[in-house]
Amino acid sequence: MPRARTESHELTVGQVAERSGVAVSALHFYERKGLISSTRTASNQRRYHRDILRRVAFIRASQTVGISLTAIREALDQLPSERTPTREDWARLSNGWRAHLDERIAQLQRLRDDLTGCIGCGCLSMRTCQLANPGDVLGRTGPGARRWA
Repeated sequence: MPRARTESHELTVGQVAERSGVAVSALHFYERKGLISSTRTASNQRRYHRDILRRVAFIRASQTVGISLTAIREALDQLPSERTPTREDWARLSNGWRAHLDERIAQLQRLRDDLTGCIGCGCLSMRTCQLANPGDVLGRTGPGARRWA
């Protein structure tokens, strides 16, 4: 099926979806959240500049490592709008998340290590549960229910 011709520097939402591997609905969602932007044709069709492909790739990679959409939007807001972001621009942004990612990795490692002691307990012992009550911190707050599953 022939494709509609666009200006060489603009892509349709379908072209961006195809080239990025992201669903059209996700692109619309990203736009509503302020992560990407488009222009509109006279017939109100979305058009994207080619640099949007890098932004979408950055969004997807950031989501994959657990960065929130709010943090991603804040990072993208720091990028220049008058030119395509460079490798240095992306490196600066991703370095800002390094401490967050290191903490997340440590948290997941603690979860993995503590999970071994949890298997089989069925969370019947809130006093010794390393996941829900590490160090029996809930016991220090007094008697009674402290946590609901």
